[in-house]
Amino acid sequence: MTGPDLRTTIDEAVAELRDGMTIGIGGWGSRRKPMAVVRAIARSGLHDLTIASYGGPDVGMLCAAGKVERVVFGFVTLDSIPLDPHFRAARESGAVAATEMDEGMFYLSLLAASWRVPFLPTKAGLGSDVLRINPDLKTVRSPYGDEEVVAVPPLKLDAAFVHMNRGDRRGNAQFLGPDLYFDDLFLSAAARRFVTCEQLVDTEDLLSGGSVHTLRINRSIVDGIAAAPLGAHFTSCEPDYGVPARWLTEYAGAARDADAWAAYRSRYVDVTDDEYARAVAS
Repeated sequence: MTGPDLRTTIDEAVAELRDGMTIGIGGWGSRRKPMAVVRAIARSGLHDLTIASYGGPDVGMLCAAGKVERVVFGFVTLDSIPLDPHFRAARESGAVAATEMDEGMFYLSLLAASWRVPFLPTKAGLGSDVLRINPDLKTVRSPYGDEEVVAVPPLKLDAAFVHMNRGDRRGNAQFLGPDLYFDDLFLSAAARRFVTCEQLVDTEDLLSGGSVHTLRINRSIVDGIAAAPLGAHFTSCEPDYGVPARWLTEYAGAARDADAWAAYRSRYVDVTDDEYARAVAS
């Protein structure tokens, strides 16, 4: 059985985005973020975006580039560096608005959008400041026992981007690292769904390096797939590459002032993917 050829390029995918869209970005902290896409968005003329993410340098870089109006997040961390300093600076200056949830509520918001339901119930947030800082969150009473729960609304995404280790031309994709990081939910919650991967292979080769459970991204939730070697760098993409501490440190250090960010952007962001690969190889 064959399917349509869904191969595209990062530039073609980013060209579909429009100002004001809500964009979901997969991965987790400093792990398997679609950073080649993030750099392309940073170079674009887009603005006033809402970024939804288990955040890492994807969120920070786009805030530093002035692309973001709001961030919807469970956290924004570089893992070994607890807080992304670019995001922290944007929050402290009031440059971006924030919708902050705990990790479980964020997951439920993606799941509700994936299932096309109006909300999903949870006890998370009851008795906490989550409801105070998110006044749009409502509570409801269960019809089975009258128990009060938080009604988590669906997080509907205009577009979503994730990065995988391998994929085929039909849009099936595979993770080979330790975790999927809810990337399947980002795609199924979105109107337009894009995957980048380290390597495009024939469909029959997808099982040669992993088991069936690693094939959680299937063509029914993908609109385009692009080969992007080093597409997650400088975040990790195990087992292809880990997190090089020097790159996290250099990125974080660029938050110290405007000149440092301009120099960082000139070397690593406002460049082609080939130029980026040469810069990080030096």
